[in-house]
Amino acid sequence: MKLSGLFKVSLVATAISLAGCGGGDININVEETVEQPTTPTNPTTPPTTEELPGVYSQSLSNEVSAVLGRDVTVQVLSGVITEDTTLSTDAFWALDGAVFVGNDKADSATLTIEPGAVVFGNNGSDYLVVSRDSKIEATGTKNDPIIFTSKQDVIGEETSAGQWGGMVLLGNGISNKCPAEGDCALQVEGVESGAVFGGTDNTDSSGTLKYVVVKNAGYEIAPDNELNGITFGAVGSGTTVEYLQVHNNSDDGVEFFGGAVNLKHVVLTSIDDDSIDWDNGYQGKMQFVYVEQDPDSTDANRGIEADNDGSTPSKEPKSLPIISNLTIIGNNFDGEDDAEGIYLREGTGLHLYNSVITGSDEMGECLEIEGAEDGASETVNNANDGTILMQNTFMSCTNGENFKNPVDGSGNSLLELETWFTAQSGNVINDKPMLGANGQPIAGSPLLGAGQDVANTVDAFFDTVDFVGALNDSDDWREGWAFGYGGGEVTAPAAVAGCPSGTTSISPVDGSTTTCEVSGRITADLTLTAGNYYALSGAVFVGEDNADSATLTIEPGVTVYGRTGDDYLVISRGSKINANGTKDEPISFTSSQDVMGGTTAAGQWGGLVLLGNAPSNKCPAEGDCALQVEGVESGAVFGGTDTTDNSGTLRYVRVMNGGYEIAPDNELNGITFGGVGSGTTVEYVQVHQNADDGVEFFGGNVQAKYLVLTSIQDDSIDWDNGFQGKMQHILVKQAADNSDANRGIEADNDGSSPSKTPKSNPTIANLTIIGNTFKGEDDGEGMYFREGTGAQIYNAIVTGPEGMGECLEIEGAASGESETVKNAQDGTLMIKSSVIACSENFKDPSGVDFSVENWWTNTLGNLVATGQTQVVNGIFTIDTTTATDVKAIDGFFDTTTHIGAVSADNNWTEGWTVGLE
Repeated sequence: MKLSGLFKVSLVATAISLAGCGGGDININVEETVEQPTTPTNPTTPPTTEELPGVYSQSLSNEVSAVLGRDVTVQVLSGVITEDTTLSTDAFWALDGAVFVGNDKADSATLTIEPGAVVFGNNGSDYLVVSRDSKIEATGTKNDPIIFTSKQDVIGEETSAGQWGGMVLLGNGISNKCPAEGDCALQVEGVESGAVFGGTDNTDSSGTLKYVVVKNAGYEIAPDNELNGITFGAVGSGTTVEYLQVHNNSDDGVEFFGGAVNLKHVVLTSIDDDSIDWDNGYQGKMQFVYVEQDPDSTDANRGIEADNDGSTPSKEPKSLPIISNLTIIGNNFDGEDDAEGIYLREGTGLHLYNSVITGSDEMGECLEIEGAEDGASETVNNANDGTILMQNTFMSCTNGENFKNPVDGSGNSLLELETWFTAQSGNVINDKPMLGANGQPIAGSPLLGAGQDVANTVDAFFDTVDFVGALNDSDDWREGWAFGYGGGEVTAPAAVAGCPSGTTSISPVDGSTTTCEVSGRITADLTLTAGNYYALSGAVFVGEDNADSATLTIEPGVTVYGRTGDDYLVISRGSKINANGTKDEPISFTSSQDVMGGTTAAGQWGGLVLLGNAPSNKCPAEGDCALQVEGVESGAVFGGTDTTDNSGTLRYVRVMNGGYEIAPDNELNGITFGGVGSGTTVEYVQVHQNADDGVEFFGGNVQAKYLVLTSIQDDSIDWDNGFQGKMQHILVKQAADNSDANRGIEADNDGSSPSKTPKSNPTIANLTIIGNTFKGEDDGEGMYFREGTGAQIYNAIVTGPEGMGECLEIEGAASGESETVKNAQDGTLMIKSSVIACSENFKDPSGVDFSVENWWTNTLGNLVATGQTQVVNGIFTIDTTTATDVKAIDGFFDTTTHIGAVSADNNWTEGWTVGLE
């Protein structure tokens, strides 16, 4: 059976106690067994069907059955198991306190655990100990791994490290802490007195752990006395450990106190302390070991922390494991301990082959060797004489700190680690991409083919492979059984955490939330997953120009931010952005000041640029079109012949605090649309507090609905060069504090050739422009039509407070021949079913005999109101002018019963916009 289907649990489960399950030594035998009930929800004595080990907990069974919606038996194990016992899948198995398999070298027993069984603990005092001479035979399968976990996991509550104790195996192997003569009985850390290990037999067998997952464990009994995920106390090489995972442990993942146990196919993920720890003469072998610190950059320390003996570093037998095909991926945790790679100290040895140590940009050092105050470091001696050996190994800590040299008391280096490392066979220091998001080598990775055949050159325990690291690019041995890789689930699947491949983890911008840096050119599909912040670094391009095209997907609720005006996002021709937010979880593009709760202002970062293949009248008459867009580095080009081109989706997206002047008259808008086609979806989009224009359309045919433009310092809407898109439900509101603003709409065709075709002639319906009284180099104004533009506008309101600039202006010409006036006269520029209410409603074109007021009222039949309060209440339309049914004109539009953008009974701005208070 697959656990992921069997143990789905409601989150409404209440806490379950193990009341009635007393401690003390017990014999698990027929007389002391309470049989499995057939109806565990019965509050009376359970019926009997078959015998199971342990003690039946009726309250626990009832609770679990209730939340699962099926009959479930929970048997409680406590005390000492002194007879061979099997834990089947006929029950869940709850640990109550310290559960021992056998006494120390007495009353020995074998605990067999069947594939698919689940064992859980209730708190930190619940743990399993396999005593010397006893065994555990936990042999799961890829489809049915055995899971040790917390009660919270079983009942569907939130899981965390340290929710139960862990697993302890005690053997008769050798520890250099054993006395020179007489019996050895060393107390293991984290366990009650009497749990001892050590002896003379490094081939001792404590049983089998195969396809076993240990989650949410580790507990500090007292300072420096903790339970690891799995503690191996002098466990011998006769023990089989294969396909083992420790996940989310509050102390070390696995720790080896002497012994010689061997391991293959090990996964250590999200460990709060050291993922691998050894000391006191450990001499086992390991191959295919995958270590990944928490992708959310929460607690972590070293991938490996390795010791021999703290008081006598040269003590024999010396810790000297042999490891091949190790991958360590660090994070950027920076706390009392930092995330680091390998730390070798206290006289340990290590032979390391075919391994890679890497991590995020702000991870600590990849490799450190301990020095000594007096300069006499046994660990350094080991590096010099070959007791520490590294071959065919890659160091790739991208923070520039691959090595931390051992030093003496005066800070003098005792060994130049980089020189030492590179002098050994096959070692590489590498800052090139090697691993994908799942830890496997990417195509063309230098890790592939870079390994040596350790089976023939080192020891027959190892498998022959030619790659470096725990995995190759084709066979992921974690899949199907390990938690986070399609298996190991009791109630909830592994959370997707950390920075997606293609981004880089950096220090959390707010001190806690995973923060990922996005930089350079994205040439493969990339998803910015929810739960993280994403920092733009410089000009970030999606795709090359109509080449190496990619789609950038941004999940609902994601925040992308820039730190300077040089940080902006460009979607190249042929590529797409799919930013599909929701009303409750809009997607935000903003500044770092906003993310950190500081004072926001316009121009704190760049902006968003979409480049498409739609027409612009700046394109040449023949040949390809590639027009450089303003405000962006050279090579960001747009234009073509495809009016239906698709640059993706912007839905429930906010662009805030952006706009930056690269140079005079070369600025970044909130959103720049360069030749963007009608296949692009733009709905529920806001640009707020932008230093240049809110949105600017350079040609193209893009269509937009539900657009909010607030506190824009230049023009809220700007178009030119043949823009022929459609827009409906457009709200423009200049800054309420009467700070910087210019026009609600500034509309052009072409400055040098106003009659140039295709002519700018968008169709706009249900527009509200609310100006302010800013007076500066530019004034707060309504609409200005110039340079030969056309427009078809329906159901508009243009208004503002007393003292605002003109509501409507049409450009004249010194020659008396204004192409824009001609457009007004022949209907290319037309406004219908609209109202103006400003202190200065109209500004006539200079040099041309044309009355804008007469055109507005008599030619077009529009209205003039006496003031702002006559037409809007806040942002809501109160004017009763009959709206044109624009849906009858074009199917893109909606039929509305009001003019203007927003009505009180349909406030589509509510819940996702800012700055409309």
